[in-house]
Amino acid sequence: MNEATFTEFVLAFPMRRTSSAALDSELAASSASLDILFLWGRDCVNCDVAKAAMLAASSRFRWPDVRWLHTNVYNDPDMATRFGLHGVPTFFVFRKGRKLGRITEWPGADAFVAAIDQLRLQPIRQG
Repeated sequence: MNEATFTEFVLAFPMRRTSSAALDSELAASSASLDILFLWGRDCVNCDVAKAAMLAASSRFRWPDVRWLHTNVYNDPDMATRFGLHGVPTFFVFRKGRKLGRITEWPGADAFVAAIDQLRLQPIRQG
């Protein structure tokens, strides 16, 4: 994915760049029902496949109660270490700072959307 396409991708989603150092405070301050953390790498073919699929059907990946965060883990190796990554792309889903799940590799648009919809509909557990 070239620089122009990457810029188009980031503009297509209200995706906020984060870092390993800032992640905890960003998650704690979130008012979203879910936060999706997209961990990717520049010149990563599988990451480009995921980005292209999301660009092709961007409306499917926009939920009013979901906030997207992203990090290029090649530029933030502490984030990769923090989550024990063995490859990218990887997506983590959080609710109020609590990790709900991990999507490793790109499962395709239908499977990704179904997984997020399922998590969005889960009742919020207290405690």
